[in-house]
Parts: sequence; structure tokens; C-alpha cells
Amino acid sequence: MLAWLLLPIAVMILFGFNDTGSKVNFTWQGFTLNWYRHLFAIPNLTSALVNSLTIALVVAVVATLLGTPIGLALGRYRFRGRSSVDLLMFAAIAAPEIALGAALLSLFIVLGVPRGYWTIVIAHVAFCIPYVAITVRARMAGHDPTLEEAARDLGAGPWTAFRLVTLPMLLPGVASGALLCFALSVDDYVITSFNAGRTVTFPLWVYSASRTGVPPQVNVMGTLIFVGGLIIAGANTCCSPGVARPDPLRSPRPPKHRLTGTRRPVRNNPRGSHHRAQVQRSRVRLPDGEPAGAPPPDREARRPSGRRGLRQRPPRGRRRHVRTDVAL
Repeated sequence: MLAWLLLPIAVMILFGFNDTGSKVNFTWQGFTLNWYRHLFAIPNLTSALVNSLTIALVVAVVATLLGTPIGLALGRYRFRGRSSVDLLMFAAIAAPEIALGAALLSLFIVLGVPRGYWTIVIAHVAFCIPYVAITVRARMAGHDPTLEEAARDLGAGPWTAFRLVTLPMLLPGVASGALLCFALSVDDYVITSFNAGRTVTFPLWVYSASRTGVPPQVNVMGTLIFVGGLIIAGANTCCSPGVARPDPLRSPRPPKHRLTGTRRPVRNNPRGSHHRAQVQRSRVRLPDGEPAGAPPPDREARRPSGRRGLRQRPPRGRRRHVRTDVAL
């Protein structure tokens, strides 16, 4: 199944090195790096790629700024209309793209807005906000609210507690939502075709060029976009903080000395507590005539009854014998 999904990507990467002499890039004719050297040889294709990348960047920023507070509110608070907002978010994701594109086109026509670059941005932001909101909400499900309350108890204000405690925990979800919006915006064709006007994006140009023949530069650009996505995903995986799980079989690391910086070994000496108790007793001022290290004579009498669940016994040799032949 995984090989079937990756097969089209492998064919796209392979035919980016095809030494073809025509616009039809369907037959393998040899290996070459010529198309990487002349990547921007087609001006219309270059401008379409620039339009797609800039639109995706603007959409990712705007949708993240608008969707993050919505996801934060849905994951933290209980308010009237919360179920309706949830239904609206999932309806925007589940609705067919052709329905969203036709609805946005009708809205722009009614308002008299000319279609072009910014109508594409507005349309993409409209269907990307639910993805960011749901991603941030899922991240908020594992957030511990007591951490922010502890920061407030230590004197931090609401904005400081959010900036230093809540926001770092939400950053993986926010970054995932932003990357998802960027990928959806670059890849979108249906909604863009309804609201593009005379603006041409990369998917629109590839579809229009498929009637006469797709040049190898399209394969090279697709390969570079795919490799860039892999690099960003790998960097996000490596830089995301992991959860450290303690090993029950491994002893804790000893603390560093505050002057020398070395770690002092922790010795599990069962006689350590007894030794510390003797040192503490030696520092106690004892009566005159009694050795400093000797235990007090009435140690048995000072021992509290019931200590560690043991009954108090009189000293050996001083036990009292109870007579059983008592006359009634």
C-alpha cells in the first residue's frame, strides 16, 4: 500500500532527469541535469509558481492567526454556542470543494469584488481556518491548566503566563496547522479555478499545459517542493521536545557541586542513617561524667511505645514475674 502511494512521486522525480527533446515527457530517453540548470526557462511557469508560493505563505500566516484563538477557546472554555462552532468547523472540512468554490464565487459576484489574487487568498483562508482550529484544539486536550495557574500564583500576569507557559506548549500544534494550510493552499485547484480570475497559479498552469504537453521543469519544481516539505517535516520532528520517561532500573544522577561543578556519587549505604544518627547524638551536650559518644542510659525508657509497630519490652534481666497462684 505504501509503495502504491509513493509510486507517482517516484515517477515524477525520475522524469525530472529525463533527456527528452519534445514537450511530451512520457518516454524515458536518457539521464540529464539540463532541466535543473534551466529551471526558470519558462516565464509563465515561473510566475505561476511564485503566485502559488506567495499565496500559500500569506494564507498560512492569516489562517494561523485567526484559527489559533478559535482552537484555544474551543479547547479551554465552555460557552454557549460551542457545539454550533464545532459543527461549522467540521462542516467546512467535510463539504465538497466544488460547493465551497461555487459559494465563494457567488459571494464575490454579489458583493461586486473583482476576482484575482486577493480573492484566491480570501477563499483559501476561508477553508484553511478550520484545519488550524481543530489542530490547536487537539493540542489543548493534553494541556494541564494547573501549570498556568501555578505561574499566576507565582506573580505572572495573564499575558506573561500565556506567553511563557501556554504558548510554548501550543507551538507544535500551531506549527502543524500552519504547515497544513501551506500545503493545502499550494495544492488546491478546484476552489482556485472558481475565484482566480486572470491570476494563474501552479496547479492551473499545469492543468492547462497538460493538453499540449507538460515540460520537464514541472517535474523538477514538484520534486523541489516535495524535498522542501520533507526537510521541514524532519526539522519539526527533530526540534519538537520529547517526553522524558524515567527509567525505574536506573539510579538518578547525582547533583552537581555548586563550587567544583563535579557530581558526587550517591552511595546507597544502609548504615548511612545509623551513622548520621550517631553524629547527631555526639553533638548533643550530655551531662557531666558521661562520655560524648555513649548513648543515654535511659534510651529504652525514652523509646516511644508503638514505634514502627513494635511493643515496648522491659530491659533483659529486669522482667517482672507475675504470680499465678493468687488466692481468690
